[in-house]
Amino acid sequence: MPLDKSKLFSIGDVAGLFNLSTGTLRHYETLGLITPEYTDPDTGYRYYSVRQFEPLNTVRYLCMLNMPLGSIGDFLQNRDVDVIEQKLRRQKEEILEKQRELAVIERKINSRLRMISDARSSPLDVIEVKMLPPCRLVWVEKPLSIDDSLDMELPIRRLDSAQDTAVFLGKVGVGISRDNLLGERFDKYDCIFLILDEDEDFEGAKCLPEAKCVSLRYCGSHREAAAQYKTLSRYMRENELSPAGFSREVTMIDFGITCDPEKFVTEITIPVREA
Repeated sequence: MPLDKSKLFSIGDVAGLFNLSTGTLRHYETLGLITPEYTDPDTGYRYYSVRQFEPLNTVRYLCMLNMPLGSIGDFLQNRDVDVIEQKLRRQKEEILEKQRELAVIERKINSRLRMISDARSSPLDVIEVKMLPPCRLVWVEKPLSIDDSLDMELPIRRLDSAQDTAVFLGKVGVGISRDNLLGERFDKYDCIFLILDEDEDFEGAKCLPEAKCVSLRYCGSHREAAAQYKTLSRYMRENELSPAGFSREVTMIDFGITCDPEKFVTEITIPVREA
């Protein structure tokens, strides 16, 4: 039976009808999803009939559900209720997993936004006595000089589970032991630690209870910390307080998010008890 070209649609017509680009239709053809009814051997022009509309609707529908094109092609070659039900259930599980991943990302973004807002709005060079909430840490017991404090990433990356976490920005800190705080030895750090979010699970993580502490925020990074420790040490002596554990020093705003040192904010907190 001769082909009735009057009932065919050009690739441009079909692209307009389905709100697609002609490039997308050619891509579908390359993948074997939608084959034109007729391709002019002289010009290479592609023409479609209404017979392609139903599978094209199916492809568009499954694409809207974010189903991979390979899986769509597999279904078109084996159209069956059981097959589509299985694929839709699998796609639903993948979407739910993606939702869980996005929820974690949202929590991390909100946490970082709170830290930035807190750092930008809090007073600097003011000592506060406050309760430090419980937290979970994983750390490397590794002495680190002040000059080496910018090289914290390597030991953190060597943590057994570190490869499972992509973003440490704003969560890496350093600490000085209680003995060195008492001896006012502020020229090196005794440990590097990673602050864990509630959804992060690291082998060897330690839970630290709520603790009374002295806290100081200042404009600068770890390199300027020694003078701040001296200020905190003097305050503790004057108020009959003594270090009750290692310090926790975290850069809230640093080179990770700005190239302007005038905007750097670092916080030092030291657990204390009555002397």
